[in-house]
Amino acid sequence: MSRLRWSTAGESHGEALLAVIEGLPFGLALDLARIDRELARRQSGFGRSSRQQLERDRVEVVAGAYRGATSGAPLVLRVRNKDQSLPTLPPLHRPRPGHADLAGAIKFDTNDARPVLERSSARETVARVAAGAVAKMVLERVGVRVEGFVAAIGSVVLRDPPGDGFAWIAERDASPVWCPHSATSAAMCDVISAAGAAGDTLGGVVEVRAAGVPAGLGSLMQAGTRLDAALAAAVMSVPSVKAVEIGDGIAAAALGGHAVHDPITFDGGAIRRGSNRAGGIEGGMSNGQPLVVRAYLKPLATTKHAMASVDLRDGTRAPSDPQRSDVCAVPSGAVVVEHVVGLVVLAALLDSVPADTVEDLDSGFRTWVERRAGLPGA
Repeated sequence: MSRLRWSTAGESHGEALLAVIEGLPFGLALDLARIDRELARRQSGFGRSSRQQLERDRVEVVAGAYRGATSGAPLVLRVRNKDQSLPTLPPLHRPRPGHADLAGAIKFDTNDARPVLERSSARETVARVAAGAVAKMVLERVGVRVEGFVAAIGSVVLRDPPGDGFAWIAERDASPVWCPHSATSAAMCDVISAAGAAGDTLGGVVEVRAAGVPAGLGSLMQAGTRLDAALAAAVMSVPSVKAVEIGDGIAAAALGGHAVHDPITFDGGAIRRGSNRAGGIEGGMSNGQPLVVRAYLKPLATTKHAMASVDLRDGTRAPSDPQRSDVCAVPSGAVVVEHVVGLVVLAALLDSVPADTVEDLDSGFRTWVERRAGLPGA
């Protein structure tokens, strides 16, 4: 079991969302304003619903901190909902295709899918972003940076992805859909508008990159310790995600080995890689290249027009129950996946460089890197 563990609690229209993070080192200064900025990023994006104008997410520390820094105890973060209408919301007897409604109602042997909807709602990702923001604070102490962007919405694809480094961040942040290319961003907004006018929804692709990740995180020893497996599981758990790709994994399936694997060269006294098609992971371990993770999100299941369904009380045909929904949540998805990746990378780092305090982490990370500096591949 990883030293770093995290979980969430709360319902979409309940009192609050909670994040619990165990295993953080003692003494990390908590920048709550920064967490709030990350929460605001999650709420923004062209195509979001009216709820994003209602909610203004702000984080509170409930436990696990002392004088503004982590205390070594489990850190509990809370984000209150302004819409706390759960006690007065009507039952949901007509499940929506594509949602958790029907499967959850069968699992819990109930004809009212309201509790299922409330917990499966993407509103839960507020807590994941809050937890991930803390993880990113820890990672940045040792020079690891995690950032994401939107690579496709509907039929509009970013044809010229940004290069290495993070020079593209400013253009991404200026985009209403978190795409680091202004012309593509405008085209994405156009297809979202068209889908909204037609009462439809759109999915897309997000890409997350983690730079500064040292070689050797993760393990080849057991299935559950592989870094790519942990990333895939965590990202797949994000609502609407239906596929996860590491590096050029999807394209690689149609190519020969010589066109896929990254050449190893010796230059400037060190071993280097001629490309990064592996996405920074080989054999379940980071290889020193930037991690590249893509998530493919389906169109949102709650559409403006009802779809064919049944009434769970008697099995009769009935249209699904429309609920308030976004037209496109891919920009929000980019922020969520970014923070989930940050949590997984931090967990892998703390498994390799255990630290009771942030000072232990700083020195332990330096030792980890220095001891491997003599290896040609480090």
